[in-house]
Amino acid sequence: MSDQRDITISVLKYNPRDSDSNPEFVDYHLKETPGMTLFIALSQIRQEMDPDLAFDFVCRAGICGSCGMVVNGKPILACRTLIANYPDGILQLMPMPAFELIKDLSVNTGKWMDAMSTRVESWIVDNGTEIDITKIEERMEPKLAEEIFELDRCIECGICVASCATALMRPDFVGAVGLNRVARFQIDPRDKRSDEDFYELIGDDDGIFGCMSLLACEDHCPKNLPLQSKIAYLRRKLVSVK
Repeated sequence: MSDQRDITISVLKYNPRDSDSNPEFVDYHLKETPGMTLFIALSQIRQEMDPDLAFDFVCRAGICGSCGMVVNGKPILACRTLIANYPDGILQLMPMPAFELIKDLSVNTGKWMDAMSTRVESWIVDNGTEIDITKIEERMEPKLAEEIFELDRCIECGICVASCATALMRPDFVGAVGLNRVARFQIDPRDKRSDEDFYELIGDDDGIFGCMSLLACEDHCPKNLPLQSKIAYLRRKLVSVK
């Protein structure tokens, strides 16, 4: 179509495992198609221009959280980003900070999330309560179940970490994703841990008291999770622990 817009996608390419590789921006020029997302554009670039370009994707529907990257200074999901939202047609792409760089736009969020999950003990602790599978499960109020499910919607994309000033200054900061995880288990009646137990996990500057409340995590969260309200909730609960 003659009215297709010319767009430029500038990608920071670098392979840290190649001693001959140096960080550099590479420009790719292509035509915008109707409804084109950044994921579609990157796929076209890799298929037609540069098969060496590295970026991550799985679901293409904003569910897996794999395609996080920084676009014009803002961390986003490529599959949910329309090229039409950039009027000048110029997009500068960089890998998300705070995570180990694999290559180009690909970062190892899984390694970071696994370490975070272990640190905050991301599982229900029942203190050895014996489960009788012959009995019906204990009832849970629908409102509470919905509140737990709301926090479980986190897709661990890492965007809240990449947009967090504290996470960039403190490599051991658990980030909003880690604090959200703690809040999820703190409100779960099946978890028998006390506030004192959770304080031992996150009651320091790398945990709940390190957050500077700049709201970037909630502003950029692609799932619109109530991150700041849960961080404030945990802070109120744990600040009184002696």
